[in-house]
Amino acid sequence: MLSWPGRDSDWASLLDAIETTFITLIEVIARYQHVLVTLPDESTRQRLAMTLSHLGVPDNRLSLVIAPSDDTWARDHGPLTVIEHGTARLLDYRFTGWGGKFSAERDNALNGVLADQGIFTPELESMQQIVLEGGGVETDGQGTLLTTRSCLLNPNRNPHLDQAAIEAHLRDHLGIQRVLWLENGYLEGDDTDSHIDTLARFCDEQTIAYVRCDDPTDPHFEALSAMERELKAFRRCDGQPYRLIALPWPGPCFDPEDGHRLPATYANFLIINDAVLMPSYADRADYAAMQALSEAFPGRDIIPIDCRQVIRQHGSLHCLTMQLPTGTLKAIENRYAEK
Repeated sequence: MLSWPGRDSDWASLLDAIETTFITLIEVIARYQHVLVTLPDESTRQRLAMTLSHLGVPDNRLSLVIAPSDDTWARDHGPLTVIEHGTARLLDYRFTGWGGKFSAERDNALNGVLADQGIFTPELESMQQIVLEGGGVETDGQGTLLTTRSCLLNPNRNPHLDQAAIEAHLRDHLGIQRVLWLENGYLEGDDTDSHIDTLARFCDEQTIAYVRCDDPTDPHFEALSAMERELKAFRRCDGQPYRLIALPWPGPCFDPEDGHRLPATYANFLIINDAVLMPSYADRADYAAMQALSEAFPGRDIIPIDCRQVIRQHGSLHCLTMQLPTGTLKAIENRYAEK
């Protein structure tokens, strides 16, 4: 699932460039699986359908649906899926623009708009009493969740819930049996209060890929070194240490307009069917990141996606997307593509 950038969003000045990135992303994902794109209006839907048709993207790999959003970060406003006894459940958590930093009314309503249009197979379950973003939680699919205290316990999210209450909710509704809390780790330019998907990710039940800063002069060095020590101390359910794969540190990436540092990270990769899409930044570390991810995901294609425009709005590849596992999306005909 992707949410198309609107002309009234923060992407306005970068719209042509970011649309090119979105089209590339859709075309690549559609080689492997179905893509749901939410769009602001009918004219945008018709234009995108024609473009993708000319690129040879099959109609049966696309669902183009009108559902306006405030922004493009589907990872944080999309539904979270839980597989329970082989059946998918879709949970609709409240999204507040990362603790009220940005407008998010349309983002928060988007899942309901999709449900009303019959896009989802399961009934959408409201979790609007809890603020939770998909980028803030990372699971191994077997009951272990990895997150950061600075995000999940931030008073700008759920000030009425302490750590015990958060863990109880994750246990009762997401099937989480244990939570690994990171005390350290951040990226300059990040708006999310240190979402875990920019820092450390499960590759399988035994493996975590994480950001390592190897430049002692960089302002991130101490915090990310402390995060690395925490990851080394974590243990799997069987008591063994995790297999850790360090992702390289890209050179500093700065906004070309005002010069502030942008949160470039290779941890924001996207796992799809038979492939992993990796954010690239035209940096000399890109190739090393591809090698590291090849080690983490043997047998999968590793495909770089240029995210230099995406990062200008302080997110990257994983942030733009939300997976919808088998059993969640109805096989609806794409009536809107050019025939």
